[in-house]
Amino acid sequence: MVVLTETGERAEQEPFLVRCFVRGNWQDTAQTAERHGPYHRRVVTVTSQADAALVDEAVDAATAGRSAVATMSPSDRADVLERAADLTDERSEQIAERLALELGKPVRDGRGEALRVAATFRIAAAETRRLGGSVLPVEGWPLGRGSTVLTRSTPVGVVLAITPFNAPANLLAHKLAASFAAGNSTIIKSPPQAPASTAIVVEIALDAGVPPEALQLLHGGADIGAQLCEAPGIGAVAFTGSAAAGAAVARAAGPKRTVLELGGNAATIVHVDADVAQAAAACARTGYSNSGQSCISVQRVYVHRSRFDEFVAAFTEHVNALVVGDPLDPATEVGSMVDDEAAVRVASWVQEAQTEGGTVPTGGVRTNATVTPAVVLDPPASAKVVREEIFGPAVVVLGYDDLDAVVQECNESRYGLQAGLFTHDVGTVFDLWRRLEVGALVINGPSNHRLDHIPFGGVKDSGIGRESPAFMIEDFMTTSTLHLRGISLWSESAASATPHRNEQETS
Repeated sequence: MVVLTETGERAEQEPFLVRCFVRGNWQDTAQTAERHGPYHRRVVTVTSQADAALVDEAVDAATAGRSAVATMSPSDRADVLERAADLTDERSEQIAERLALELGKPVRDGRGEALRVAATFRIAAAETRRLGGSVLPVEGWPLGRGSTVLTRSTPVGVVLAITPFNAPANLLAHKLAASFAAGNSTIIKSPPQAPASTAIVVEIALDAGVPPEALQLLHGGADIGAQLCEAPGIGAVAFTGSAAAGAAVARAAGPKRTVLELGGNAATIVHVDADVAQAAAACARTGYSNSGQSCISVQRVYVHRSRFDEFVAAFTEHVNALVVGDPLDPATEVGSMVDDEAAVRVASWVQEAQTEGGTVPTGGVRTNATVTPAVVLDPPASAKVVREEIFGPAVVVLGYDDLDAVVQECNESRYGLQAGLFTHDVGTVFDLWRRLEVGALVINGPSNHRLDHIPFGGVKDSGIGRESPAFMIEDFMTTSTLHLRGISLWSESAASATPHRNEQETS
């Protein structure tokens, strides 16, 4: 791979000062936290930290602010979301810069994330315009004679959005846009690694017209998240993060509605009839984007043994051509990981796989928080890089002879988020779609592929529910029923209004 280094002194930029937003005001707090950029090794953000009292105040404020959104028409909410999309387009460079400084994400990827934020707002706006209700076919049954029943969707009240560091802007946009579209007040708990990248999305939402009394932003650690999850005023919790953290969120939230998008150990299968050149290029491009810090990042690639050498040669060539370096450099394709601890873990797992019998033809070298893209060939099934979620710039390539054995191995994972399959055989496509225990299967594409307007989520330890505006809006609403007795859409006759002989009053 090509490794870039900084060529000269980059002008020192003052750290971003990020405050909490509660009761319509940006607030300083007694305690602050510094975020050191993982690549540039300096303080990039100074953030006001919430305490227990401010959490209680935020929940009270969000509860009081519910009607500010609930009484807005769907058309007005949609207009706000479309303005948010336009403002995101205008501020995309600011978003990309913050992502690069706080997280080491290359600006080219940050610009892509900003485009997706805008798209998510526009998708949510379109879904908002479709909100309505229904007339149930109640008189199709004898006990329903002489009645009319209507339903409508109503907001749950307050939605708590807890966001991750790896795509903090777009994954916040999904939660905030759906919550607002559904007519809810929203509390946001930012990831400690990306407070400035979170705050700019909140600023955009406020500037677009989200009522300030219906939007709260808090910064802090797991204790703040736990207190928010437990708060009785919260109607629904949307969380993206690790499986372990998701389990803790579910325990703290109790019977509240939850949408949990958790971890993955994504497999991509390159079948005997695949276009190997296409598969190799796609896996190299998406296996190391954002330094592999994605729950659907290409982690395990199963290649038919007859095409294994061909795939490895092409794949390794593409990986070696990736540009590693300064995330603010537009040429950089792989920046740093989120912190040194994560980089140490990935480098050690790669080394461990090599010690256990795998081959590492390239990569796996750590410098601070940066790890060069690693290729690991045929490690044992017991290796951590095969069993666990790597969440880093390392891709395992495994040869196979029996497709059934691959399906079994994939299904033995505790994760089931998404998989990829390269083949031109329609029978194989439908066979694996039936048998693979995953939330989605991507055909002739790698596991790391997502469209923001289609359902996204997994099974097993990969989570509960589906992200995308349409599905999340439904999760953030409840059904309210209106039963009109003695009013028929079909007849005004006495016979229609007369109770059936089997009808009984029930409680």
